[in-house]
Amino acid sequence: MRILALDYGSARCGCAVSDPTGTLATPIEPVLRPATRKGFNRLLGLVRERGVKRVVVGLPVGLSGHDTDQTRECRDFAERLRAGLGDRIVVDVYDERFTTAIAARSGSADTAEDSRAAAVLLEDYLARHGHEMHG
Repeated sequence: MRILALDYGSARCGCAVSDPTGTLATPIEPVLRPATRKGFNRLLGLVRERGVKRVVVGLPVGLSGHDTDQTRECRDFAERLRAGLGDRIVVDVYDERFTTAIAARSGSADTAEDSRAAAVLLEDYLARHGHEMHG
């Protein structure tokens, strides 16, 4: 099952995709301005082109564990994705509290930091949920 992870930001949305076995996460080109019609359609196209069956949206929960304005914006975005993709694609939200800091310290300079953050998020998600997808 191929999974797309999104590190959502209103200016740029970092993207990473898993291999078909759901073990490797690869950062891909970020999508600019994902909340606009053009950006949103680009994301929907990415799901179709890559044969994605599940989308994981990183949820930036405040360190206190409470929702922030950005958390709510991400939840709304995930709902828009659910509506746009229909019932055949699962859209999950996933607590990304510590992934951006990890991504900033790893990876190469030529890949956008947003997409590295999405790859770290996806690797973490796969490590925690991989068994559920194969069972």
